[in-house]
Amino acid sequence: MIDKPSIRVMIVDDQPVVRSGLGAFLSIHDDLELVGEASDGARALALCTKINPDVILMDLIMPNMDGAEATTRIRQNFPEIQVLILTSFKEDELVQKALEAGAIGYLLKNISSDELANAIRSAHVGRPTLSPEATEVLIRKATHGQGMELGSDLTDREREVLGLMVKGLNNNEIAEQMIVSRSTVKFHVSNVLSKLQAANRMEAISIALKQKLIPMN
Repeated sequence: MIDKPSIRVMIVDDQPVVRSGLGAFLSIHDDLELVGEASDGARALALCTKINPDVILMDLIMPNMDGAEATTRIRQNFPEIQVLILTSFKEDELVQKALEAGAIGYLLKNISSDELANAIRSAHVGRPTLSPEATEVLIRKATHGQGMELGSDLTDREREVLGLMVKGLNNNEIAEQMIVSRSTVKFHVSNVLSKLQAANRMEAISIALKQKLIPMN
């Protein structure tokens, strides 16, 4: 009897501890093989030619090139490689952007090891896997009505960022106060501007004050 070849997996995440943990997880499954790691999307793209993975576990918020852009480029240049998003973020824009980029699945990092292994196997044969949160995003998008009030779709996290913007804090100061990375703050600010249809921070602040989107102490 001839054994089936292992599924070749590459891990892309800017956190070394996450890559290490995922690598250990892969090692306990005989049909999953870790063939490479990258700390950002640009390095992942460069590695694809060298190691030719079957499935990539891709984080989203990373320096240099984020996961969505990397997914787009990988799918354009290596259509045989499946990209499975594995992230801590469940914001609507991230889910939509990742799936539009060509990711075959979207999972949160609190997923169980068995669920992740099965998702990798499904991705390898072209079957999508979505977390319940990602599924809800698609449902909301499909049923999204017109005429929503400006800013009504801001998440709690985005409202928190908007509140700090109104107080005059820049991205670095917001990152320090919220104890998150600057790239995460940049992502949230971008979402706020998009949802408020604002061209810049000052316009977003003006809209926030006029629409009373945040409580004023």
